[in-house]
Amino acid sequence: MTTPGTLDEQAYPTSSRSPRLRDYLRLARFDHATKHVFILPGIALALLLRGDQGTGALVQNILLGFAAAICAASANYVINEWLDREFDRHHPEKSARAAVQIALDARLVYLLYATLGLAALGLGWMVNPGFAIITLCFLIAGVIYNVPPLRSKDRPYIDVLSESLNNPLRLMLGWAMVDPATLPPVSVLLSFWFGGAFLMNTKRLAEFRDIVAELGQARLALYRKSFAHYTQERLSVANLTYALLCALFLAVFVAKYRIEYVLIFPIVVYLFAQYYALSLKAGSVARKPEKLFREKRLVAAATLAGAVFVATTYVDLPQLDLLAEQHFIDLRGSVTYPDRPEGP
Repeated sequence: MTTPGTLDEQAYPTSSRSPRLRDYLRLARFDHATKHVFILPGIALALLLRGDQGTGALVQNILLGFAAAICAASANYVINEWLDREFDRHHPEKSARAAVQIALDARLVYLLYATLGLAALGLGWMVNPGFAIITLCFLIAGVIYNVPPLRSKDRPYIDVLSESLNNPLRLMLGWAMVDPATLPPVSVLLSFWFGGAFLMNTKRLAEFRDIVAELGQARLALYRKSFAHYTQERLSVANLTYALLCALFLAVFVAKYRIEYVLIFPIVVYLFAQYYALSLKAGSVARKPEKLFREKRLVAAATLAGAVFVATTYVDLPQLDLLAEQHFIDLRGSVTYPDRPEGP
């Protein structure tokens, strides 16, 4: 048994058995496809704000687009697990990954990466050229995050911000399925980016709390260099910062494009609070976001948010327009509106 805080290199031995096909396929993490749920808001927002742009094959675009996104993400996972194999030895759970435990053939690993990457680009091109370009950006983001000398995952705060770029990229993929000629509003892209940063940072906070308590921070820093800088306080402050920035840009988007979405805010606040609370529990599921479907309260709130999103997309509530306009409450019992110059 490993003594907490020691740097025993043999804590997680490598298996001597020969690699099998399923060991290579494990690198692709196809079970993480649930993360592509962030594509759906991009589709919905494009239909709401831009309408069907005459693609004539929306269903086909969505099916091909999701397949491309899965292939691109899996390509990134392959290179992630392969290049992290020496670091993952120091993680109490990731040490069980195939790349750590089994002597895989590097040529086959890179062949799998290339196959998935090319499949993603090919499927993306079948959707439309704009979608293919965004897919290429998704793959490039994986290189920046994982491959030396860039390897942004080793840099404090940059690691979270670079990993969470996948969120707005997924939104853009959904948007491009409907309208390849434009991009989503900057406000909603920034909101998705910082929302993703909140999720990724919360995962790091959960890892920090659990692994430092079990093995010490020296072990955790061997797994990921950025953890040598982090403390629980710094991660908590970062969480607050990302949540506030997400809410800021979401509010800008709602005020400019669809005031009815303000009704989703209370549910979003609950989701953020509940997810943060999960990170403070021992053995938190926040360390494995792909397993969040097991958290019934979180799933129920997310489902409710989705239902309210759909309802407020198609139901106009003129009464809420007051929230996006300037007005003052007159103490004499009336509401006055300031004179404003006409817009362009």
